Amino acid sequence: MNDILKNPESDPDGMATYEYIVNNVDICFDDMPLLVENLRRVDKTGQFLASTARFLVAVDRQRYERWLGPLVEGAIEKDRERRYISSLLEAIWGNDYQEKVEELRESDDNFRRIYKRIYPESYL
Repeated sequence: MNDILKNPESDPDGMATYEYIVNNVDICFDDMPLLVENLRRVDKTGQFLASTARFLVAVDRQRYERWLGPLVEGAIEKDRERRYISSLLEAIWGNDYQEKVEELRESDDNFRRIYKRIYPESYL
């Protein structure tokens, strides 16, 4: 068992939790509640929350779907400088998200929140 599972508080910024998920993606599914909660607690900038969401979509979106919402929400809350959340638009909603902006803004709260922060002029 990894230290991060025994002692989540040992991760000061989320990097160790993110690395654990990446290195153990095939066996960490049952530990995702703890891991996502830990990322939301310790990631101060949203970097590792956004990276984890992008990684899980790339690996197996369907399997990890239930964790994408909390990861994206956490990234939105933490990334006040908009350094990481913009990468989620294409990674989560696809290369063609610009073609579906109106539909996505109406149907997906996380998309709407990110889009509004990245493109505030579109909401004037």
